[in-house]
Amino acid sequence: MIVVAGEALIDLVPQGTGALAALRPALGGGPYNTAVALGRLGSPTAFCSRVSRDLFGEALLDRLRETGVDVSPVQRGAEPTTLAVATVDAGGSAAYSFYVEGTADRLFAVPAELPPGTRAVSFGTCSLVLEPGASAYEELLRSSAARGVFTALDPNIRAGLISDPDAYRARFRGWLPSVSLLKLSAEDAAWLGGTPEEWLAAGPAAVVVTRGGAGLTVFTRDGGEYAVPGERVEVVDTIGAGDTVNAALLHGLAVRDALDAGKVRALGRMGWEDLLGFAARAAAVTCSRAGAEPPYAHEVAG
Repeated sequence: MIVVAGEALIDLVPQGTGALAALRPALGGGPYNTAVALGRLGSPTAFCSRVSRDLFGEALLDRLRETGVDVSPVQRGAEPTTLAVATVDAGGSAAYSFYVEGTADRLFAVPAELPPGTRAVSFGTCSLVLEPGASAYEELLRSSAARGVFTALDPNIRAGLISDPDAYRARFRGWLPSVSLLKLSAEDAAWLGGTPEEWLAAGPAAVVVTRGGAGLTVFTRDGGEYAVPGERVEVVDTIGAGDTVNAALLHGLAVRDALDAGKVRALGRMGWEDLLGFAARAAAVTCSRAGAEPPYAHEVAG
């Protein structure tokens, strides 16, 4: 079982240009998209979050159930669902503004236990920024690592939500001793500062940096650096691409029985290039269609 912990929200995606373009609601949130992608790839997955009882919340849970994701760890609340207004540029890249005050996912509480058979827990995005939920997710990250559970982190920076960047950067560095796999975009890496070598020294067994169409690079504790190019595809938008990479990496490690820091370090060049290539193919499928629509296993076989 891979548990994904973090927010579920509604992306409002413009259907034209200009400030008053019609907005189409789409199910989203970085951790939510990761859970959906894992379910579609065939990994046993559970989602750990707090979700509203409003109609948006019901729609979010319905999709998880349809994808085969276990929603029993989800907490429910009467508060509204978080909204994210997306802006997509000419190259398909998305930026977001958020409506988060008083929303359900901010009130997440540390669960008494994780689902039986949990082998990995994935964290990231807004859930690690917005209090009081951020502290609860942080506690879950630390306690999971202390129990020997494989942990994955994608900070997926949303700078507009971070009121004190220096404090957040310090907090990020404080998470690293509890992180098994760090995945982040080149843009996030530049915003956070530091280098893969510095992050590896703090704790993770591997750091994966995504570079959009230029591909992915992994840095390993033993000094390895392996890269694969991106898959050529006509990009509709990039919504959910990074989340799909998260899912593909975790799924690929699970298939290899490598959800363990020691086994991650033992993958070597061939193992990593195969895994990164799989993640690149999965992300390309997501980029080829509108919204966060990650691939099913048969779409990335090979």
